[in-house]
Amino acid sequence: MSRRQFCMELGLRDRESTRHGQLSNAWRRAGFFAAVALMIALLYGCGSTRPAKYYQLTIPSDAAAAVEKPDAVPVSLLLGAVMTSHLYREDRIVYGNGPEQLGTYEYQRWAEPPAEMIQEVLLRELRSSGRYRAVHYRRSNMKGDFAIRGRLYDFKEVDGGTTSTRLTLELEMRDLKTGATVWSHYYTHDEPASGKAVPEIVVALDKNVQRAVKEVVESLDQYFASHPIK
Repeated sequence: MSRRQFCMELGLRDRESTRHGQLSNAWRRAGFFAAVALMIALLYGCGSTRPAKYYQLTIPSDAAAAVEKPDAVPVSLLLGAVMTSHLYREDRIVYGNGPEQLGTYEYQRWAEPPAEMIQEVLLRELRSSGRYRAVHYRRSNMKGDFAIRGRLYDFKEVDGGTTSTRLTLELEMRDLKTGATVWSHYYTHDEPASGKAVPEIVVALDKNVQRAVKEVVESLDQYFASHPIK
């Protein structure tokens, strides 16, 4: 091998060694940054975990303690499910941004879906009133005289000039002997909230439900007063 050829081969080896070292350093740097990124992601994930808070509506006193009044209507009422959209069949608290956009809180939730809670409040209020011979959830094997069913349209926080809560509910009662709808009641009301915090929103929604249920019970009393059962 000539001296020139030896020098050229030696230079080629030096360049390859330098390039290999550069690649090794690049891989080490990439590995270091990947490890740092992974550590940050893990720390961020642990720090962002928040416990969910759950709320419920005020339930009337135990129906078992209710005493049937002497002038109670001699009928059995069967309370069916309250139909609604999927938003109110889940446990998240709903808020409205304008007339078309709705959102839900991630960590503020109901103990049960709103439609089920409202159904329970109404059932317990009707039972505790002592105005009827019996009040039950409607089941396939349950016999009764009248069946009540409803639909929940709104149960949400409303942001406007002031923060309020909106409840829109419609109920109807059917005579199980004739199949005719004999009574209906439509309720819609915006109940002001004392503030914008979620617990304050919940209090306003609870007040709205209690007001609605009171209206429904009074409306049913008026119906049976004007349509005596023989």
